[in-house]
Amino acid sequence: MTQLVLKNVSKTYLVGDDRIDAVNDISLGIEKGEFLSIVGHSGSGKTTLLSIIGGIAKPSSGTVLFEGDDIYSLDGDRLSKYRCEKIGFIFQFASLFQNLTSVENVMLPVVFKARRDKTAGDEKKAVELLGMVGLGDRVNAYPSQLSGGQQRRVAIARAFMNDPGLILADEPTGDLDEETEAEMMRLFAGMNEERGITFVMVTHNTELARQCKRQMRMGQGFQVP
Repeated sequence: MTQLVLKNVSKTYLVGDDRIDAVNDISLGIEKGEFLSIVGHSGSGKTTLLSIIGGIAKPSSGTVLFEGDDIYSLDGDRLSKYRCEKIGFIFQFASLFQNLTSVENVMLPVVFKARRDKTAGDEKKAVELLGMVGLGDRVNAYPSQLSGGQQRRVAIARAFMNDPGLILADEPTGDLDEETEAEMMRLFAGMNEERGITFVMVTHNTELARQCKRQMRMGQGFQVP
């Protein structure tokens, strides 16, 4: 099943008198359960493309279909629901709330899910996810008590909290050591194979990209053959 379709998607920014074409006429189809890596130099449009797919940055032109729905034709509430319940984001930076513990940071997506409060079952699930990323002993630690790599793993766990159908990962292992990076890639592969979660991962690491089922390269906003 084709889960995600981009049709002639472009994104242009105007900075003063300058026109910046961040994404140029990208057309792409992604099947459910795919694992796609996107590589390219800094400024090639990779992160902008992820933001468009994730419902964060509206394209200047073109269409984004998720499971048949044009996401940018949705009203504000339905677009928010799409971002919260259909998508799991792993941003380039951990972006944790400093006043929340690890387990509370992981549970954050639940708070926004159909405006419901977290439950005891949600906390158990968050603890299990932290265990899966090797932080079972740090569930009550605050970000200031964690290393940069540990904070990154909390952010990875958080992305899976609402059982998303699609994970958008922007340099998800950028600040991890080689051993932990390999562990997280095994976790991603397991989630992809066993749960059928689709992954779109931006990385500058060509070795990681080659581990993915499919690769795509971008340059100056264009998809490079």
